Amino acid sequence: MAASAPLKLDIYPHILPRPYFERMQAIAANDPALAGQLKRWVTVPVLHDLDARMRMMKRFPGYKQVLTLSMPPLEFLAGPEESPALARIANDSMAEIVAQHPDLFPAFVASLPMNNVPAALAEMDRALGTLGAKGVQVFTNVNGRALDEPEFFPVFERVSTRYDLPVWVHPARTARFADYPGEPKSKYEIWWAFGWPYETTAFMARMVFSQVLERLPKLRIITHHLGAMAPYFERRIRYGYDQFGSRTADEDYGALLARMAKHPVEYFRTFLGDTAVNGSASALRCGLDFFGARRVLFGTDCPFDPHGGPLFIRETIRAIDSLGLPRAERDGIYFGNALRILRLRLPAARPAAGRAPARRKARQ
Repeated sequence: MAASAPLKLDIYPHILPRPYFERMQAIAANDPALAGQLKRWVTVPVLHDLDARMRMMKRFPGYKQVLTLSMPPLEFLAGPEESPALARIANDSMAEIVAQHPDLFPAFVASLPMNNVPAALAEMDRALGTLGAKGVQVFTNVNGRALDEPEFFPVFERVSTRYDLPVWVHPARTARFADYPGEPKSKYEIWWAFGWPYETTAFMARMVFSQVLERLPKLRIITHHLGAMAPYFERRIRYGYDQFGSRTADEDYGALLARMAKHPVEYFRTFLGDTAVNGSASALRCGLDFFGARRVLFGTDCPFDPHGGPLFIRETIRAIDSLGLPRAERDGIYFGNALRILRLRLPAARPAAGRAPARRKARQ
């Protein structure tokens, strides 16, 4: 009997399960702005057509997905009274897909109605405790509100201390975030191409400097797109925050720096990152050097590529394999880190064949 293909466990693909997608379409019928966004999603069958998705996945032997709900955030779609019901539809639908097709979808990530924190906590308990979700997904702002506000702290506290599972963080920003104060909107899709990496990095900084990470030492946060700007700006963070407070007169940031147990850049390194950098080997090298191989997980951003799904999978695999990583590091990125961090048990995973030449010692 032929040996099974090496495992590749994608922890950041996106999906709109059919029942949830149909509910979104009903909401969009009365919302022109949302209807405009749905125009694109309808043209990506893999996003909402499960059969098309599975056919596409089977083109990549050994490839599996941990499901995450696609944009937009629940709280963008509905107010605090209605968003909990949307979360239940999304989580029930993804749990059903996992139950029916565990060979392709071994787990899912719970969605939370973050504009209703008590309901978010209740849904977390239901999704993680009953449905078997392996973590929760939040977005970088809640309708413009920062996630380090005290109201949201119980969400991070519960997922880390009660469940010991990670938080997936996805950037959220629209064209309404203008590039300049004198303009009504962002032009040329700058809000997406450059605004999303900024948004993710700003979220990371807020979690660092509000000292949420110090208060919750077990909190593990998976940042989409490999930590966004942080790896590339490592030295800017280090030397810039050596002078923390020198640029600010109305707050005592120097005292905050003195209270922190370690340099800010070391807190940025405690985040996790996925490999969803659109197949850029240079970006992968930068992220691996910053986080270390044990803190990087295979993720593709499927299906939001020009080919509707397969291109990001293929190019991400190509980029990882081009780096010449030691096999232990490569297997960790493809599946080992995810199994450990998600506390996920699968049938014995077969490592990739052969030994790649050593590139460097992994940061532990």
